[in-house]
Amino acid sequence: MAVRRSALALVALLGLVVAGDALHCNCTNCEKTGYECETDGACMASTYYSQGKEQHVRICISRDNLVPPGQPFYCLSAEGLLNTHCCYSDYCNSIDLKVAVPTMAGWSGSGSSWGPVELVAVIAGPVFLLCVLLMVGVFLFQYQQRAYSHRQRLEMEDPSCEHLYLAKDKTLQDLIYDMSTSGSGSGLPLFVQRTVARTIVLQEIIGKGRFGEVWRGKWRGGDVAVKIFSSREERSWFREAEIYQTIMLRHENILGFIAADNKDNGTWTQLWLVSDYHEYGSLFDYLNRYSVTIEGMIKLALSAASGLAHLHMEILGTQGKPGIAHRDLKSKNILVKKNGMCAIADLGLAVRHESITDTIDIAPNQRVGTKRYMAPEVLDETINMKHFDSFKCADIYALGLVYWEIARRCNAGGEPPSNGFILLTSSVKHTHSIVLCSTGIHEEYQLPYYDLVPSDPSIEEMRKVVCDQKLRPNVPNWWQSYESLRVMGKIMRECWYANGAARLTALRIKKTLSQLSVEEDVKM
Repeated sequence: MAVRRSALALVALLGLVVAGDALHCNCTNCEKTGYECETDGACMASTYYSQGKEQHVRICISRDNLVPPGQPFYCLSAEGLLNTHCCYSDYCNSIDLKVAVPTMAGWSGSGSSWGPVELVAVIAGPVFLLCVLLMVGVFLFQYQQRAYSHRQRLEMEDPSCEHLYLAKDKTLQDLIYDMSTSGSGSGLPLFVQRTVARTIVLQEIIGKGRFGEVWRGKWRGGDVAVKIFSSREERSWFREAEIYQTIMLRHENILGFIAADNKDNGTWTQLWLVSDYHEYGSLFDYLNRYSVTIEGMIKLALSAASGLAHLHMEILGTQGKPGIAHRDLKSKNILVKKNGMCAIADLGLAVRHESITDTIDIAPNQRVGTKRYMAPEVLDETINMKHFDSFKCADIYALGLVYWEIARRCNAGGEPPSNGFILLTSSVKHTHSIVLCSTGIHEEYQLPYYDLVPSDPSIEEMRKVVCDQKLRPNVPNWWQSYESLRVMGKIMRECWYANGAARLTALRIKKTLSQLSVEEDVKM
């Protein structure tokens, strides 16, 4: 019946339009026209309560205001009224409507129910809101889980075992021995890291950087280094702690990791990374203060290559290790141990390679490496970021620059030149001051490209020198007079090739320097 009435109403409306006859309706607001009005649309009746009385409204609705035309489910001109009725015959709006009473069945006092649009809106709205809240809840839960795993490491252990690690007679050396013989090579359990970190007494600042500060601390009578990150460097702290705890990473030529912890003092959060302490400091500091013998030069160079070779190497197996590239290798990120060997540090920019899935784990970190040590392919942005060997080749280029820094400070022996200085030959000629000492001659310490770029060069300045002009640090001719310096110079050149694939590998460098070390021992 409803469909039939709708069809009849539509036919009636179309008939009015075709015939050009107007529809006559009752009009409660049309005093001048005898409470009547004419329209090309529909007559409308409505009722509502006002000041405790039932009010009736009868008006004309133009055809433009019918939605949809013919049989509207909503009369636009009756907006805000609870009970409306549209019809399409003369004076059809003379009927008296009952005031709408809101019920669960609908808003019509005459028992009419909600239309399909209203029902969909009422049902779909809460369901949609519930789905949104559920999705937000799941996202927050997963985010918290990821953050927790980053902070607390991947493996958790039972704190009831703490006494096995932190017995009163345990020293720092004992803990390091436990770590190196535990089989995992990934550091101390979390609860031990926290206990160690929170019982360290800071002594003095020994360095500052863009990440924060480095302190010398005391734990059970032993010295430790505490790298304290600023809160804005939280990602770098996450990343470095994560890399240091990689399975099988521990090596004598990689800085020994001890603990990571976040300490909240009520005002701000300190992010701690605790490692072995080396009193000589960085290789940069060491070379500024001391010259080295040929034996010392080889020991520094060989140990740096050994650490980098272990970092680059992938160890297969369930207790294996992924290949790791440093990405910020320089003399300031290499420490000098008491025995004259190097330990590679600062792994905050390192990337890991998973050979099974052939994926490179690059951290979401905005930091870039040090411009002075960037390889040509990094400077001109031609490096293949999807190929892990590209990152290893960039490390080798930087290692060659570090070797140049070391070799310059080598006491080669022999007689100094009579004029007190040496003229070095290369594509650009420079004079270098010579330091005279009882054991021989050596040059003053300088950073790579010190004579070609400013103290804080831009990427564009480095790109112009390294990529466009294809210049490299000068290798003096007089190094050819000494076998060890000649070999070092040859290694440097083979680390600096513009084509990364043509450069030596860390393992090849390690083998060459091992052989050189044996030859020097035979001479002595």
